[in-house]
Amino acid sequence: MENTSTLTVPADLWPVADFFFRGLGSEVNLNNESEVAVLFRSFFLLYLTVVVLAIVTFKLGFARKLPLAKSIVVYAVLVVGTFILTLILGLNLPIAESLMVAALILGTYRVRLHKERSGRESRQS
Repeated sequence: MENTSTLTVPADLWPVADFFFRGLGSEVNLNNESEVAVLFRSFFLLYLTVVVLAIVTFKLGFARKLPLAKSIVVYAVLVVGTFILTLILGLNLPIAESLMVAALILGTYRVRLHKERSGRESRQS
């Protein structure tokens, strides 16, 4: 029978997850409150990072302003969905890294679009 009082932390984490889970070592003793607290803190920080990056990506990707009720529903689904994704796939896939790249690309697109529109308006004036 396996020992269920320890949890193995993967050694080959993606960079953002590795940054947050750095102080844990290779195994977490579930009977040690301080190790469990570090595990939860690390997961929570990874989750918050994914939520913030998902919100930034959403704001950059969708230019249309939504009514308040629709915005609340969208952000609630976003928060719940990122929790599920982070819980299931957060250590195995580069979710935070992918959202960083998406936010960078969408941010670059929005800056160029803004410059193009302001240049077009100045030429028409």
